Amino acid sequence: MDAQSRGRADDIDPADQWVLNPHTGNYELRLDQSAGESPVAARTATAEDSGRQRTGSPDGPRREVPGQRSRRAAQSGGRGVEATATAGRRKRKSPKARPKKALMWTGGVTAFLVVSASLGAYLLYERFNGNIDTVDIGDAGNKDVLSDGPMNILIIGTDKRTGKGNEGYGDKGSEGHADTNILFHISEDRTNATAMSIPRDLMTDIPDCETKQPDGSEKVIPGTPNVRFNISLGQEGRDPGCTMRTVEAITGIMPDHFMMVDFNAVKELTTAIDGVKVCMAKPVDDPKSHLKLPKGESTVAGEEALALLRTRHSFGNESDLDRIKVQQQFLGSMIRKMKSNDTLTNPTKLFKLADAATNALTVDQGIGSAKKLMTLAQEIGKVDTKNITFVTMPVIDNPAEPTPITVVVAPQKGEQFFAMMRSDTSLTEVKQKEKAAKSNQAALLKGPKAAPADVRVDVLNGGEIPGAAGATVTWLQNEQGVLKSTNKANAPEKITKTTLAYAPNQADQARALAEMMGLPATAMKPGTADAEGLQAMVLTLGADFKGAGVPITGPAKAPEDIQRASADKAVCAQ
Repeated sequence: MDAQSRGRADDIDPADQWVLNPHTGNYELRLDQSAGESPVAARTATAEDSGRQRTGSPDGPRREVPGQRSRRAAQSGGRGVEATATAGRRKRKSPKARPKKALMWTGGVTAFLVVSASLGAYLLYERFNGNIDTVDIGDAGNKDVLSDGPMNILIIGTDKRTGKGNEGYGDKGSEGHADTNILFHISEDRTNATAMSIPRDLMTDIPDCETKQPDGSEKVIPGTPNVRFNISLGQEGRDPGCTMRTVEAITGIMPDHFMMVDFNAVKELTTAIDGVKVCMAKPVDDPKSHLKLPKGESTVAGEEALALLRTRHSFGNESDLDRIKVQQQFLGSMIRKMKSNDTLTNPTKLFKLADAATNALTVDQGIGSAKKLMTLAQEIGKVDTKNITFVTMPVIDNPAEPTPITVVVAPQKGEQFFAMMRSDTSLTEVKQKEKAAKSNQAALLKGPKAAPADVRVDVLNGGEIPGAAGATVTWLQNEQGVLKSTNKANAPEKITKTTLAYAPNQADQARALAEMMGLPATAMKPGTADAEGLQAMVLTLGADFKGAGVPITGPAKAPEDIQRASADKAVCAQ
């Protein structure tokens, strides 16, 4: 049956609800007065209101028929000019306010929203699906849309000059750099998310990366040591997969997927939601970006929104780190606008937003369709706005530069923060799932702990860092007072996870060492027979080991001095 034969609103084909508005040239969602009527049925409603409808030729006998029978005739007899004109003149009532589920996503210098299924599969497949560009990144990332554990999405905002009016931005002739970058971590239980900004001026080593060529062949782009992070994309033929591998080399986290946007995304998406509210602690007048904003609140969209996100000379000490803070505040405001009733209850605005978002996106093949993006957005949409936290990667000024221009990862704080993300520690006060705490494995960490001087352990290196066993023994002896620790060099084979093997009568030693090392409960491997004499425990370092003194699981709570901003709070840029 087609939509015209159905009597209930929830049975209507969504494709029939979108009609061309001749005044605007846009397709809009038809919201008829009677939710259960089809457009044709609505056109006959006026005749029914009079109680009867006359039929017959002008010269012949006239007879009255029930309105319902007349409606059937209209449905089977085609759509006449007169009926169409009548429908066009009818005034549509405003839809009743009701809860709608918005599927939200943040991305680079903007945010991505895929509208809920209420807009219909027809639109998602016929229009949105054709908007999305994809890149084959080979074995980087996850081929499945979702993962059972935590999820990590790399958002890349490029400075490539594409689109009308963008000639004044970015580097002329550039293939586009990884100009704005956010590693978006969604917790395993989907209660919270951490969006870590990665400075484009971060000095790092870009690893070798395998890329797919247009002819289907594969090419390995050689790595480059000690260069800016932003050239991990575009330069020398590097694709987003190269940027993903660079992120993994820095943080130990391989992103599951990437989403890439350019300058146009900012202008189109902010325009689609009628602007984003921002707040300035002081007036802004930047001749380089042509940005002029008064002190206090303003609403920016299009070119003005892009200028705000691009300027480096209006805030703080004019560094990229201060620009990142402004971008985070802007994104938080944009997320709030997208989730507001003003957006969610406006079908035309939702359609424009989804259309603009999918048009702006380039993604990996794992999420390279409207259906896959909707599935991903549904998963991410479970996170409450108040539990989305923006942070900046912990960095320090580059000590190799007399006058620092670039930055490097903060030696200890950076590794601790990455370990925290890897272990899925929340930056918000949400209640995490307590599966591990309720398990027998977690109970191994609870109980009395031996004094450091009584801990006896042999350390082997089964990870990727040369000399890790020796460095760990030095740290244990000099920093922790574990004098009875011995370097046993390399393990027989490489392992993924660090393990601590011990006897039942060494449990107090094991708990003490686990606390020092930040070992997870899963690392504990108790034996069945007691140790004899001077027998030592065996600590085998795995690929998850990132350095002596760096907790394997990360701290239970993020350091207080980490720069952060909540997506649900408005802050004035300074």
